[in-house]
Amino acid sequence: MSIPIAAPEPLAAGTLRVVPLGGLGEVGRNMTTFEFDGKILIVDCGVLFPEDHQPGVDLILPDFEPIKDRLDDIVGVVLTHGHEDHIGAVPYLLRLKSDIPLIGSGLTLALVEAKLKEHRIKPFTLTVTEGQHEKVGPFDLEFVAVNHSIPDALAVAIRTPAGLVLATGDFKMDQLPLDGRITDLRAFSRLGEEGVDLFLVDSTNADVPGFTPTERSIGPVLDQVIAKAKRRVIVASFSSHVHRVQQVLDAAHENGRRVALLGRSMVRNMGIAADLGYLKVPENVLIDYKKAKDIPDDEIVYMSTGSQGEPMAVLSRMANLDHAIEPGEGDTVILASSLIPGNENAVYRVIDGLTKLGANVVHKANARVHVSGHAAAGELLYCYNILKPKNVLPVHGEYRHLMANAKLAQETGIPAENTFLASNGTILDLKDGQARVAGQYDIGFVYVDGSTVGEITDADLKDRRILGEEGFVSIIVVVDAATGRIITGPEIHARGIAEDDSVFDDVVPKIVTALKEASGNGVRDTHALSQVVRRTIGRWVNQKLRRRPMIVPLVIEA
Repeated sequence: MSIPIAAPEPLAAGTLRVVPLGGLGEVGRNMTTFEFDGKILIVDCGVLFPEDHQPGVDLILPDFEPIKDRLDDIVGVVLTHGHEDHIGAVPYLLRLKSDIPLIGSGLTLALVEAKLKEHRIKPFTLTVTEGQHEKVGPFDLEFVAVNHSIPDALAVAIRTPAGLVLATGDFKMDQLPLDGRITDLRAFSRLGEEGVDLFLVDSTNADVPGFTPTERSIGPVLDQVIAKAKRRVIVASFSSHVHRVQQVLDAAHENGRRVALLGRSMVRNMGIAADLGYLKVPENVLIDYKKAKDIPDDEIVYMSTGSQGEPMAVLSRMANLDHAIEPGEGDTVILASSLIPGNENAVYRVIDGLTKLGANVVHKANARVHVSGHAAAGELLYCYNILKPKNVLPVHGEYRHLMANAKLAQETGIPAENTFLASNGTILDLKDGQARVAGQYDIGFVYVDGSTVGEITDADLKDRRILGEEGFVSIIVVVDAATGRIITGPEIHARGIAEDDSVFDDVVPKIVTALKEASGNGVRDTHALSQVVRRTIGRWVNQKLRRRPMIVPLVIEA
């Protein structure tokens, strides 16, 4: 059903209010709030990575505005798993209030704590495991094992007098997982028998037919690629993809190679995973990066970050010859990850750069070196038939994914009016098995840009795009304060425009004429005169050069 934009209604007694603050209409910054009896529970708090049209931005956070004045009412943050799009914004939330409890599995909390240490925040944490029940404020929580591309992922069932909600987090139904930990369909079935009033379900692969292949299908392909490699092997993956790193370690060991981890986050996360027993490191396989240069090229594998083409990540720097390791003829580069929507251009630039250097680039399009961590349509249909939820809120995905997921729900018999195609900020109220839209918050993007958080606006990004795409023109004019007569100028300088500055000679007389007319009409305000200059040169540049550069006029009184 469509969602109207409206102010939130007061929350009625005995009603559970559900508000996604991120993760709908995008792949990232997943965060949903649940409010009951004056208390708020948060599930996940992740980041979204910027696209090409957001230059200079480091991270994008969920919009905390609806809860900023309710921080004392937050009883906890449940983290379903340790990927950045689910935990990356936790430090920014805890900057607002550092004692909000964090709830999650052992690996998830260890990854969060390492991240928070860099922000000098020591969190309050509660470690939980599948099958465990916890009472947090008015919320009775039950944690359910789900399979994903990182160990220790959990779904959470949330019980209140208003009804039972099940939030899957990211999940799939791999029947042969590397760690032997499958999605607990028996628990899903039990919850279905109890009666799921609202199902928040991962949508990322809802438009992919069939079933997601098993992680085990990757191992033999990696082994084969590494066995055929003539020189160095460089594998790029997410820094938290423990399963993929495990497979690379095993394949390297089978082929008599050592492995060096590259990238601060990769080294940190895999150290945590190994210490907690989630990563089984074969003896004498791992080697410090600094010592790896002494190993023959055909005996080394580098495991790096940068599979999404991030400009500052290791793989991008290699492709730009801005790293100590310079890929070349005979080297093999494996991109062992999927493409996050919006990152395609950046990834293909890296692939092209590596190919030009002579490397053999192996990626998902030409070999099965990655499988998704998300349930495809066939798996989602199983879930709907097992759970038979009364209401469905597809989450975690772009609009086409949410739509595909909603259609799957309806195919299994869930009425269209009980399937909510929502957006970030949609307010959904649940009571007695009935869900309805109760308003819509105006949710925006919160940009992290260097040390600033939330200060960069869309207008600033528009200016950056104009600077990058159209160039910059400055005009300096000195006028007599009393008469408005031009004393010096106009002096015009341009940057990012192919033509020489002399091309502006034709517009100088037009600017002089426009300023004379303005001063003749009694205009003396320098801001008003600056606007006259801006309009005059703007029209001329648009007609003559077919460009719309940023124009900065400066009129000075003397």
